Order: sequence, then structure tokens, then C-alpha cells
Amino acid sequence: MTTIISWNVNGLRAVHRKGNIQEMFQMKPDILCLQETKSLPEQLPDELGHLKNGYHAYFHFPTEKKGYSGVAIYSKEKPIKVSRDIGIEKMDQEGRLIMAQYKDFILINIYFPNGGGPAERLRYKLDFFDHFLEFADKLHMEHPNIILCGDFNVAHTPVDLARPKENETHVGFLPIERAWVDKLIKHGWADVFRHFYPDRKDAYTYWDQKTFARERNVGWRIDYFFASKEVLKKIKSVEIMDKVYGSDHCPVQITLK
Repeated sequence: MTTIISWNVNGLRAVHRKGNIQEMFQMKPDILCLQETKSLPEQLPDELGHLKNGYHAYFHFPTEKKGYSGVAIYSKEKPIKVSRDIGIEKMDQEGRLIMAQYKDFILINIYFPNGGGPAERLRYKLDFFDHFLEFADKLHMEHPNIILCGDFNVAHTPVDLARPKENETHVGFLPIERAWVDKLIKHGWADVFRHFYPDRKDAYTYWDQKTFARERNVGWRIDYFFASKEVLKKIKSVEIMDKVYGSDHCPVQITLK
């Protein structure tokens, strides 16, 4: 069995100070993917940047802005290859993607742009969506077994957020964003959680902290595992780990046979 956990930590140093990242390592996942690490290499405590607990650590940091974005992979097995770019400078400079190749599959850990604020950020997000799908589809032609995970920053259908009506015009649930997820699925990428639980309600991975939304479970499911059809049949289970705290997101875990 192989376990993979994906978690938007909303600051790696913050979850380290609170002890939550240590709890995650105590669960002993084979691979731990983190998003929104918000840390440059020199800012990380030594135990996070140079692990002594049996994990290999790999990072992608933004080159233009400190305390922002960033992704990481901690892996018990040393990957065959690790890469960090999709080949488009404006997409790569924000430190949003890291990819690890293993014997049986390729894992892409990604933190999609939020798209809020100025109109150009929504345009950037939509461009990022399109470039990433082109990148993933091309990669799939060469490698059949691919797993995507991370914070996609979009709730796909009304069942994926607590208040769909109120959020129809809000970034993260706009028709144009949701249509891209439709396109992703049409291209053969399966939403692993919905594959196992097509109708489950009240299953969320993100809650607004300012309004204490987690206590009321007024949330969004915006953190996903997607899989190519070839590797989907090897996935035994998926779990939203909503009892894990420390961030405004909770982790999601899959287990492969």
C-alpha cells in the first residue's frame, strides 16, 4: 500500500510552530504534498529543510515574492526525477508546481492561483488552468499513470460548497472556473473523491477562519486528487481528513494498492 496526503498548510512555518506538521509525519504517509508553504529555503527550520526522519524533501518557491505560494513534497522513497516547471515563465515564477516521478506513477503537486482581487488575477488563473491542462495532457501521452493533487481553488459543483446560491458570482465558484473542471474531467482526469463518493454532501476541505466557518461546517471542497484512468483503478480509498487542524484547509489522503 502507498499513502499520499495532500494539504494546503497556509504557511509551513506556522503549522510547524503549532505542532501540526509533526502530527502529520507521525501518521507516516509514504508521500506528503504541501501547498502554500509561504517560505524560502533559508527561512525554514533545519528539521523541515533537511529532514532526519527518513523523508526526502523537495520544494518549489516563488522567485518574485516572499511569504507567498510555494509547494513541497516529502517522500520516503527517493523519486526517480523531480521537476518544478511547466515551461512558461509567468506560471513557473510563483512556485506553484512540483512533480515527482516514481516507478509506478508520476505525482504532480499543484497550488492553483486564487484568482481574487484585480481582474488580471482571474485572467492569470484561467490562463494557468489552460496551460496546466495542456501540460498534463501532453505528459499523459508519455506516462499513463499520473496523479494530480493540491489546492485547485475552485468548487466544481453545488454539492461541493455549503452555500452555492450565495457564491454564484464569487471567484472560486464562477461558471467559467467550473467549466474548466468539466473540461479536465472530459479529458479523462477523474475526481477521485467523487469517483468513490458521487453524492456525498457536506464534505469540505476549506473553511473561512474569520467567520468561524469550520465550527459550522460552512465550507468548500477545493482540494482534490485527480487521476488518469490508468492509475484510478489502483486507488483503494480516499479520505477528507477534516479532524486535522492547523490550517484553514484540511488534508486529503488517498491509498493505492
